[in-house]
Amino acid sequence: MKQYSMGNQHSNSRSFLFPFLCSQMTQLMASGNHTMVTEFFFSMFPHLHRGGLSFFMLLLLIYGFILTGNLIMLIVIQVDMALHTPMYFFISVLSFLEICYTTTTIPKMLSCLISEQKSISVAGCLLQMYFFHSLGITEGCVLTAMAIDRYIAICNPLRYPTIMIPKLCIQLTVGSCFCGFLLVLPEIAWISTLPFCGSNQIHQIFCDFTPVLSLACTDTSLVVIVDAIHAAEIVASFLVIALSYIRIIIVILGMRSAEGRHKAFSTCAAHLAVFLLFFGSVAVMYLRFSATYSVFWDTAIAVTFVILAPFFNPIIYSLRNKDMKEAIGRLFHYQKRAGWAGK
Repeated sequence: MKQYSMGNQHSNSRSFLFPFLCSQMTQLMASGNHTMVTEFFFSMFPHLHRGGLSFFMLLLLIYGFILTGNLIMLIVIQVDMALHTPMYFFISVLSFLEICYTTTTIPKMLSCLISEQKSISVAGCLLQMYFFHSLGITEGCVLTAMAIDRYIAICNPLRYPTIMIPKLCIQLTVGSCFCGFLLVLPEIAWISTLPFCGSNQIHQIFCDFTPVLSLACTDTSLVVIVDAIHAAEIVASFLVIALSYIRIIIVILGMRSAEGRHKAFSTCAAHLAVFLLFFGSVAVMYLRFSATYSVFWDTAIAVTFVILAPFFNPIIYSLRNKDMKEAIGRLFHYQKRAGWAGK
């Protein structure tokens, strides 16, 4: 009986130990499989024969316009001495950021529209997220600096030349870049340590935090804290710009000269339009918290601030700006005269 009970105990221990070891091996194999995900696939792009070519041509034209428009603005502001003011300095910085900002996403979108393999490596996805959000935050900071510049110019014009000196403009720009490229780094570093398993389909037109984190097979509740920090950044910039323009509008309405009011409004209208277009779409996308949208609306909002906002910026700052239009006219007139002189 004693031998039987000892044998029974051994068999019971084996029967308990074997499933336990199997479950541990399964977990180890599963954790090993997590590291096997080396690329993600974009599911939102149509195939070439199902409208992909049409979207490719349209997006290529838009991207070409964004690059050309912003490059022209950069060159004109650098060449024309009449535009060497703080306001146009910030516009030139914004133009440069728009070129970089769109280049982080649109070339990959173009590739996905004509390629059968609509994929991106995990490392490439992390880099795209980092530069996209870093440049986006930097752009938001530069827009905030532009609002402060307009506030001082209109509300305190006598002290404007002594306050907005070139050194301060450069410091604000460097601070904006420093803020943008540092704030996103911890989140990207954290995401790079996460294991990914199961589906590797990204339901978006570029790599973004929410679609990528949804593919992680571990707890990502920490992202709530990070989202709250980013939300605070967006709200802080929004409030600074909004309060600046409210004060500017009050001062403009109090001006006695109709010509002065018109000039001040025309100067600020372009900044206000860009501000509303950029921060409006960003707020809808990233200040949702627990609210969820359909895949269609997620994509539509992403198209607004990834493609449409950079597309309209050169139009707003050139066609709606008399000084810029005159400077562009002078540049092309000079080029035409130089061409005739060469002949």
